[in-house]
Amino acid sequence: MDKKRAVAYIGIMEKQINMKSFTPDKIRNFSIIAHIDHGKSTLSDRLLELTGTLSDREKHEQFLDKLQVERERGITVKAQTASMLYTHNNSPYLLNLIDTPGHVDFSYEVSRSLHACQGAILLVDAVQGVQAQTMANFYLAFEQDLTIIPVINKIDLPNAQPEKVAHELNKLFDFMLEEILFVSAKSGIGVADILKAVVERIPAPKANLEKPLKALLFDSWFDSYRGVVCLVYVQDGILKPRDHIELAQAGKKYEILELGIMYPDATPQEGLYAGQVGYIITGMKTVRDARVGDTIFQSKNPVAPFPGFKPAKPMVFAGIYPVETSEFENLKDAIEKLTLNDASVGVEKKTSAALGIGYRCGFLGLLHMDVFKQRLEQEYDMAVIVTAPSVLYKVKLTNGELVDIENPSEFPEPNFIVEIQEPIMHATIIVPNQYVGGVMSLCDEKLGKKTDMVYLDEDRVIFKYDLPLNEIATDFYDQLKSITSGYASFDYEGPVYVPSDVVKMDILLNGKQVDALSCIVHREKSYHVGKQLVERLRKVIPRQQFEVAVQAAIGSRVIARETIKALRKDVTAPLYGGDITRKMKLLEKQKKGKKKMKQIGTVTVPQEAFYTLLKKE
Repeated sequence: MDKKRAVAYIGIMEKQINMKSFTPDKIRNFSIIAHIDHGKSTLSDRLLELTGTLSDREKHEQFLDKLQVERERGITVKAQTASMLYTHNNSPYLLNLIDTPGHVDFSYEVSRSLHACQGAILLVDAVQGVQAQTMANFYLAFEQDLTIIPVINKIDLPNAQPEKVAHELNKLFDFMLEEILFVSAKSGIGVADILKAVVERIPAPKANLEKPLKALLFDSWFDSYRGVVCLVYVQDGILKPRDHIELAQAGKKYEILELGIMYPDATPQEGLYAGQVGYIITGMKTVRDARVGDTIFQSKNPVAPFPGFKPAKPMVFAGIYPVETSEFENLKDAIEKLTLNDASVGVEKKTSAALGIGYRCGFLGLLHMDVFKQRLEQEYDMAVIVTAPSVLYKVKLTNGELVDIENPSEFPEPNFIVEIQEPIMHATIIVPNQYVGGVMSLCDEKLGKKTDMVYLDEDRVIFKYDLPLNEIATDFYDQLKSITSGYASFDYEGPVYVPSDVVKMDILLNGKQVDALSCIVHREKSYHVGKQLVERLRKVIPRQQFEVAVQAAIGSRVIARETIKALRKDVTAPLYGGDITRKMKLLEKQKKGKKKMKQIGTVTVPQEAFYTLLKKE
């Protein structure tokens, strides 16, 4: 064994723990929930350091944020688990911490993680106060009947207002002022009180060692060397290496090759006991077999399965195509590997007349789509074109059928449509007083309907709006941040489908429809959108040997048009004088030739033009 491997092996041996000694009453499972950028990852780092889980050699900022995109953007994309040993009143406890994402697009990760917990730390920034995602995460935890510990972070900042934020928590969530903890995760002030509160306030898991094995699979990821790694919460019984297990939903049987806890990295142990959270490796080849929410039991002792989780519902759809068509196989491999790590992405193979072979992918939101694209580029070195995002519509046909349509090119002819239903999101926007007018104007422009407006305190307002998903799926969040100088917070839930006056807008080049450029728009905004689109197309499509008409049309009615002038050769250049009729004769001949060319010629649209047109502005 070489020296490096020997050191790693000794490190693992040093971390061997007597898991059997941690009975359910000595275990606490909890997660940290908060709005984006309120300090979850920093608090996780301090907790790991304080309990001695992280040595000085191992520690670095955002330790639990493993992905490059997470470090670059400073956000958590994937929930991460770590186990810690903590001694309270001379008694050792096993604490299982789950650090969750804060952005609304990754709330599926949060709800999944909470199923393996009995309590949650609700973290609130002492400067920003309660934000939209703070409220959403509180209600997620509250619905699952978890014990919630309110913590106000960043109290050492010059502009912190911890007392004011404490009154917000009291007003909104009925927390008693004396149960709120005040900490600074960066400097470590008050972090020890959090560990004490976790042990004293969060209940032990209701688990039984004597019952047959019953474990919940709540997360999984793909490891290039060991296959699928499953994260499980053991509710009853014991899991040991070489056990033969079965998955209730997948109906497949496996032998456990390795198991252990994340301490803070995967650390093999001799067993996992009731109430504990850990990982198992079974040689599983695909995450599709490891369905999140599945129940694990021993092959000889079937048990009643857990109700499972609702599968993630994609909200935003976009096409992903390779810039070079020859790169499709590489893109296929990259997307397959990436979806093993992110099972919430829906993938379907598509062919576009303009962009070649690619994939139509469903995402939970715009940031989710952006992160997926960035991971393709960074982790797999792919150059891709991402088409303009679209949403799922429900179309009621004349034969009474209700069909789901996510791609404008799939829309039926208008004479077969009775009504079109579009997704409406219930949005919560928290904004400082001085930006109220700008936010209301933006929501009106996006065809939103205000349902409620409440003053959180003398400085901030909570808006409730019903907004069409199609309108907020592009640049709404960016515009909101721009109008409010970054102070607004935004969260949404839904969708609810309601009948709406939306139409399919086609783009025609010399009368021929280009499928990849079709889009669904609200009828009242169709002229403005169509005009904008044809103007941009006129700039990016190169001039041809003949005049090209670029039109936006709804059905057979053209609503906007631009003309790309023809490239014209100077046919009169060789002439050196003589009668004007000689020039006119040559020009007339050229005119006839161009007319003929227009009838038989096709407009070639380069991929660069699509890239320029479809990328998010």
